[in-house]
Amino acid sequence: MEPLEQVIVTEEAPLVNTTLSSTSGLITDQQVKDLPLNGRSFDQLLALNVGVVNNTSNMGGGGYPGFSVAGHRTEANRFLINGVDWIGGQAAAVFITPTGASSQFLGVEAVREYNVVEHTYGAEYGKRVGGQVSIVTSSGTNQWHGNLFEYHRNSALDAKNYFEPTKGPFKRHQFGGTIGGPLKKDKLFVFGNYEGFQQRLAQSNRSIYPDVQSRQGLLPCYLAYPSTPGACPDRAAFVPVPDLKPGMLPFANAFWPVPNGPEVLVNGLPTGTAYNYNSGVQKVSENFVMTRMDYVISPKDSLFGNYTFSDGQRDSPQADTFYTMFVPLRTQSFSLQETHVISPSVVNSATLGWVRPYAASVTKPNGTGGAVPANLIFLPPGNPGQIVIGGGASTVTPASVTPAPGVNPLRDVREFYSVADDLRLTRGKHSFSAGVWVQRIHENHVGNPQFSAGGVSYSTMLTFLQDIPSSFNVIRNPVALGYRSTEGAWYFQDEMKLRSNLTVRLGLRHEMTNGWNEVTNRCANYRFDKTFVISTEPVMGHSCLEENHAKLLLQPRVGIAWDPTGR
Repeated sequence: MEPLEQVIVTEEAPLVNTTLSSTSGLITDQQVKDLPLNGRSFDQLLALNVGVVNNTSNMGGGGYPGFSVAGHRTEANRFLINGVDWIGGQAAAVFITPTGASSQFLGVEAVREYNVVEHTYGAEYGKRVGGQVSIVTSSGTNQWHGNLFEYHRNSALDAKNYFEPTKGPFKRHQFGGTIGGPLKKDKLFVFGNYEGFQQRLAQSNRSIYPDVQSRQGLLPCYLAYPSTPGACPDRAAFVPVPDLKPGMLPFANAFWPVPNGPEVLVNGLPTGTAYNYNSGVQKVSENFVMTRMDYVISPKDSLFGNYTFSDGQRDSPQADTFYTMFVPLRTQSFSLQETHVISPSVVNSATLGWVRPYAASVTKPNGTGGAVPANLIFLPPGNPGQIVIGGGASTVTPASVTPAPGVNPLRDVREFYSVADDLRLTRGKHSFSAGVWVQRIHENHVGNPQFSAGGVSYSTMLTFLQDIPSSFNVIRNPVALGYRSTEGAWYFQDEMKLRSNLTVRLGLRHEMTNGWNEVTNRCANYRFDKTFVISTEPVMGHSCLEENHAKLLLQPRVGIAWDPTGR
């Protein structure tokens, strides 16, 4: 007889789980979909949990999100998507938070739920000591369903920046859709999500550039003759720079725009520099795709695969408006998991994972100041190099000249290959779990974030015009480096429900790694002799570690959950 009615019974999860010794917070599907999110970035819901602090403003000038969980550093967190590490890329090679060029956690339509385990967690969690953020994506069902969306935000209701004469432009578009359903009823399901992100945002800057007079070889007398008594009847008068190197004037005009603000004054005296006010437009674009396929092999076996792709670029104006920083970011991840019900009390899950974050960065002229002459490029045919005036202990003025920040491209890509197996067994009051996890990491690095196009520093405007540098740094033709590392762990745990209001967790986790190794033996180490004097020449080798102390990282896990009320 076929049933005529279907009854679905649901129960809300308790606000406080008194049977777990770990502290965690589950963000449900309803919270993810219904709570307002600025930029549709679902990571903002992390701050709903006790012990989670949003530190985004301290991460790269607010460009990338960061969260401190239970007092740990932001880079100590671990993000997993469907059981596999989800790792993002930044130009600074900090591959932690899985965001792209938009700095948003896109794909909110595809997130079913995620859990934030803060501390005192079980032996199944590890690799990092901070928060463990586990994200589960949506699956297809026996009915086809989907949606389309478009969100637009602009500056119409925004307040003007205090330092701007007029309100800067701001436009953000987010658009996309989802679709999911059965490829074979009750057996094979598919779900897909796409989200596009485009943003144009004005960023205000107050910079300090060489003024009009210094570009002609003139400086205030007290700066031109700082050590000559009686040389300046009028200390503020602009006079020709002694021992001027005329070849420095083209650098002053080609590397900095003419300032549009007043002279920088110190004790009422000019400094040879002037303020410049600008509102450059940051351009951000990102395309995000998340797909998932589920296959029910049998009542005891199920399989799912998940693929995530993000590709975008962030073009950020610099304080020197002749320059722009271009940062392309691309992240791909794939996971495959098979779950087998061995018996009503034994379940095994095997997982394969692959993640590939790619990041690059280059700061170069944006064309607004015209092409820099070839004879002014430090290392042709690359980008113009960096010029820093002031900023050190010998600077004459309290505010140094805004640096010209040119560098050549920096590229970094990492690939994470992982395999894991977890077994859970329930026997009476005991819930046993055991597992093993192995991850292989490949990193290929080309370039350097500083001095790849050459960098020269001058202590004052006077030494700049006289071409008396305090330092010159260059990394000539940086070679490509290939780093490799293997990490692994195994664990065993027993959760004992001794009484209805008392649960005890005992576990042991063993983590290990061989550290970073360079494929062509180009890891450099400086060694100390018996008198603790450092060697003058580095020792080149395969391992980047002098000694590996991470072979036996034993981590006992003990937890007690007790409800005194017994309710």
